[in-house]
Amino acid sequence: MTSTHSPQVAAAELPELIASYYRETLGDDRLDTSSDFFEAGGDSLSAFQITARLQQAIGVEVPVALVFTYPSPEDLAMVVIADAGLS
Repeated sequence: MTSTHSPQVAAAELPELIASYYRETLGDDRLDTSSDFFEAGGDSLSAFQITARLQQAIGVEVPVALVFTYPSPEDLAMVVIADAGLS
């Protein structure tokens, strides 16, 4: 991951932020931080939309493959926090 600018989101807020992107992108208000991207109907287009929004919010490039490898907002957030050095 490469940094594009200073992060504007605290690490503790990241799982809920990602869950909000899942809810908006996948059109399901019931999704939470433990929801599975695939079970919620996610596909490659929605994964790109989610990572684009996430990159804009945190200022770090997020490979779309991470959404497929870590399909819950909690898991994705943990990897992004670790790889990007967010605190």
